[in-house]
Amino acid sequence: MASFSGYLPYAFALIIAIPFLVLLRQFVHSYITLKNQEIKLLTVKSNSENKAHSYERMTLFLDRIKPSNLIQKFDRNLAVHEFIFLTEKSINEEFEYNSSQQLYITKHSWKNIVDSKNAVIELLHRTYDGVKGNVELDEFKTIFIMNYMESNDYIAETIEDLRKEILIIT
Repeated sequence: MASFSGYLPYAFALIIAIPFLVLLRQFVHSYITLKNQEIKLLTVKSNSENKAHSYERMTLFLDRIKPSNLIQKFDRNLAVHEFIFLTEKSINEEFEYNSSQQLYITKHSWKNIVDSKNAVIELLHRTYDGVKGNVELDEFKTIFIMNYMESNDYIAETIEDLRKEILIIT
């Protein structure tokens, strides 16, 4: 028994230390878990800000390619084919500038944006083919606007889709 009494203080210290170590381990584990959740939350917040910015930029792009805004660009003294060339070039350049935004936008929305851009360019060419190049620029612009108004407002539909998606994201 005498030999056991020499180990009694160590046994007592061990009995006290084990619950303390278990609690310390649980605290550290909880702390690490909370920090990981905080990092994930910050990452999601950062991504949502990037997404919101992308949706804003693409909405601005769509607004700029509306025929009502396109007809106000460029000099009034241009020939119709020059206006079409410059307008198409302007649309494509702005689209290429914003093409990196597809990383943050859903595939469906990106497809709608591309389809809207292509539809405007196609409408330009169809209108030109319809008038057979025998009109002045002001008359061409009027016919272009009328043709757009007679079809579905695909640009407004795409902007509305973007608006709905951004509400879900934020």
